[in-house]
Amino acid sequence: MKKKLLNIFMGCAIGMFALSAPAMAGDVCIDCHTKVSPGQVQDWKASVHSENDVTCSTCHGEKHTKAEDANLAQLPAESVCAECHEEQFDGFSHGKHNFGWTSLNAMPVTHVEPDELMEGGRGCGGCHNMGIKSEAQKKEQLDKGYRYQNNSCDECHTRHSFSKKEAQQPRACQQCHMGYDHPQWEMWSSSKHGERWFAKQNGALPESAVAPTCQTCHMPEGSHNNHTAWGFLGVRLPLPEDPQWAADRVVILKALGVLSPETGEPTARLDAVKAVDLCRLDQESWQKERDKMIKTCSQCHAASYAKTQLDMGDSMLQKADRLLAQSIETVAALYKDGIIKKPDAYSFAYPDFLFFMRTGGGDLKQATYIEQVLFQMYMKHRMRTYQAQFHVNPDYAYWYGWAMMTKDLVEIEDLAHTMRATHGK
Repeated sequence: MKKKLLNIFMGCAIGMFALSAPAMAGDVCIDCHTKVSPGQVQDWKASVHSENDVTCSTCHGEKHTKAEDANLAQLPAESVCAECHEEQFDGFSHGKHNFGWTSLNAMPVTHVEPDELMEGGRGCGGCHNMGIKSEAQKKEQLDKGYRYQNNSCDECHTRHSFSKKEAQQPRACQQCHMGYDHPQWEMWSSSKHGERWFAKQNGALPESAVAPTCQTCHMPEGSHNNHTAWGFLGVRLPLPEDPQWAADRVVILKALGVLSPETGEPTARLDAVKAVDLCRLDQESWQKERDKMIKTCSQCHAASYAKTQLDMGDSMLQKADRLLAQSIETVAALYKDGIIKKPDAYSFAYPDFLFFMRTGGGDLKQATYIEQVLFQMYMKHRMRTYQAQFHVNPDYAYWYGWAMMTKDLVEIEDLAHTMRATHGK
């Protein structure tokens, strides 16, 4: 009888220890990190993870047990998140956000800019960290000391709370989709769509009122596979039927380095564009995204109205391309006549938009002022001209977009005239 009671007691003790072991392990982490990084502990305690026994070791492993071996803590990649969130991971892996890191590294300018801005994450790398990295890319970052740029999910679902509600807020998009070359936040937030969302947040509209957010249009029903018809660069294939627009698009593709300025044939950059799914390369894939957007708009508007508005955006992009192509050809002629010297890093004696403003790093010489005006026209003002059409923002479309493009064209032509008149003097 005593032996039986002893066995029962031992069994209960072992069971209690097994049940308490994860909690004990978690307590050790919590006790230490409450002092070292209290905000992280607070976020985790408020998260759904903490309610479902997703503890520190689930994501960070068990090798890190004391301050001296902090570097042994595993920093989870997206694959760790995929163990529980397979559907979201699959959508993300096929969406454009997954190609943020790859496209950043495909840009030639990336490798001549200050590393702190790129892999350090205080410039382009702060947003373009998005994207599943190869083991070689992770090792390269680790060797440079940038071990925290490891996961994409936490860009929208901030660690350690990983809140779904946070990621559904348009402000989650604001941290990246704002500013110089893509002010979607500014355009949306000051549009009728944004105004209604803020009014609803403030209680000025009933809960049943329609107030579209970024996610409503671009990540419907929680989809993580997000694309747009025109893409970021505002170019696509096939070329349009209109002969002038087709010619203008060719000029722009040359300035993007996708077509050779000398032969008009595709360059290796076209392969890079394909690899990162940067734009729609056939009518079918473009139409697929356009139809998806019309379906989304039709939740509030008549489909015919939505189509008309989107067609207007296409038409405005055509007009913007006319101004930009004229400006590119003006600067390209200065290259052809030897008034602007080709930097060694350039493949062709032609404006190259993917080198941005050219700070003079590496084997690049400082960009001339006329080149900087041209780049600004492309990356800042053209973006506003056509993106504001699709975000229905009158002020951005006109004053910050189209009006500035016309000003850029006049300035570029005036600068070119002066450079020609003073060349060689």
